[in-house]
Amino acid sequence: MDRVLIEEKLESLRRCLVRIKNKRPAHVEQLAQDPDLQDIITLNLTRAVQLSVDIAAHWVAALDEISAPATMGGMFEALAQHGKIEQNLARSLKAAVGFRNIAVHNYEAIDWQVVYAICTDHLEDFADFAKTVFAALPAESR
Repeated sequence: MDRVLIEEKLESLRRCLVRIKNKRPAHVEQLAQDPDLQDIITLNLTRAVQLSVDIAAHWVAALDEISAPATMGGMFEALAQHGKIEQNLARSLKAAVGFRNIAVHNYEAIDWQVVYAICTDHLEDFADFAKTVFAALPAESR
């Protein structure tokens, strides 16, 4: 893995997570009624997912034993199948890709309950992924 590139992406991911934590409302009703808050949260969640996919793709490309999956969610599955990340983490991140697809492509109306649940119950999945990636970087990159 290109350590400088990965560290830059990890820092961008960290900033997205901080922004979400700083802006997430106390109640889902606040999110459902505030279009500006919806935009801030959705944009940063979408970025967090995309950054995680990008990082996973770089990691997969750096591993000779893994062939590149055809889907974004498949990146996380491949890493889990080869023992690089936990299976539960791969499932959560794959589900986050589903949210990203809805948000980016407007496949259906965004469910603010789901967005709120991601903000309150699943942000740590991104942080756990970042910690796992950082630990996998060569020692000289730390």
